[in-house]
Amino acid sequence: MKNTTLLVFSAHAGDFVWRGGGTIAKYIKNGADVHLVVMSYGIRGESNDLWKIEGQTKDGVREARKAEMEKAASILGVKNLEQWDWDDYHMYIDDNRLDRMVRKIREIRPDHILTHAEGDAFNADHELVSRKVFEASVLANSAGVQIEGLPHTKQQRIFGFEPHQTEISSFAPEVIIDITETYDLKRQAMECFQAQKHLIQYYSDRAFMRGNHARRCSGNQDYRYAESFTRRFPYVGGEFV
Repeated sequence: MKNTTLLVFSAHAGDFVWRGGGTIAKYIKNGADVHLVVMSYGIRGESNDLWKIEGQTKDGVREARKAEMEKAASILGVKNLEQWDWDDYHMYIDDNRLDRMVRKIREIRPDHILTHAEGDAFNADHELVSRKVFEASVLANSAGVQIEGLPHTKQQRIFGFEPHQTEISSFAPEVIIDITETYDLKRQAMECFQAQKHLIQYYSDRAFMRGNHARRCSGNQDYRYAESFTRRFPYVGGEFV
């Protein structure tokens, strides 16, 4: 991980924590260069508890979500953070926004991109971001797509978060990452999101369950907690790993 660059695209303020916080913290802890882009705060669609406060405003929700997200990112060790503050529910990504994504990929030149997996039964924003990150990576890798000062990149490995309501979204794990060493950081980061308190226990249970799968699939009994992901492309190498 020490010589690895990871770029994370999170549709909403909490997504990167719920779905990949342990892995992000693990990469940072082990010396990777990690960059996080939070595309929206989830003001309209992912802040229900905040909207129950009498007299609440859009600006009030934005500030609360921003504070929660920044605190959580800090706990995980994220130092390279961009906040794009796009509207959510439903998010739109036009050519100008896609160009911004392409430029970010060329600027960071990641080995891995972590974002939303294809298919989310209950969240069109997540599906849109999954599709547009893939499109942006294709454009970033294409030499014929010329952007002054930003040469094309090499092929990245793209991994997708496990969606909420896993089985209903027809998600099947293709990569399981042990997060035992950083689970406590993930738990602390999740506790920041009082706008979505109902998800804290859900994703704690999910990490425990994926830890069970990690032990069963690997035989390594030291794995206690884990996160799972899809991978856009097959593993390529000179041997089975």
